[in-house]
This record gives sequence, structure tokens and C-alpha cells, in this order.
Amino acid sequence: MGIILAIIGGLIVGALGRLILPGKQNISILMTIVVGVLASLVAGVVLSLFGYGNDNGGIPWLSLVVGALVAAGGIVAYGNLTGKRA
Repeated sequence: MGIILAIIGGLIVGALGRLILPGKQNISILMTIVVGVLASLVAGVVLSLFGYGNDNGGIPWLSLVVGALVAAGGIVAYGNLTGKRA
């Protein structure tokens, strides 16, 4: 069940990352999910280093925002590495 939740979370974070960027990004849905999952992991590690743990439960808004920003950077990096530009 954890893998399915990671994929769903990655899709959400990746989609948010794509929405942050202006214009059209030439990146597939699969790569959006991969970048989103990696961005979520990076955001989780960074936030845990700063002591954030979402102890009260609910929607982890800070994790979503940081993950979306990291995903936007990952999408730009992927586009630069593969030469796929809008």
C-alpha cells in the first residue's frame, strides 16, 4: 500500500510542480510521477532535518509546497538534461 501512496503523492507533487512552471513542459506523465516521488522524498528529508514532522496529522501542507518547488526544479533540470525544451 505504501508504494501506491508514494505514486499517488508523486503524481500530485509532480502535477503541482508542472503548474508552478510557466508554459508547456515536454515531459511525460511517467517522468512527472518519477520526479514527483523523488521530490517528495527530498522534501521529506529536508523538512525532517529542520524538525518538521506534521505531528498534528491532517494534510501536510508544508511538505506539499516544498515538494512542489523541488519538483518544479526537477522538471527544469530534466528538461535541460534531455534537451526537451518548450
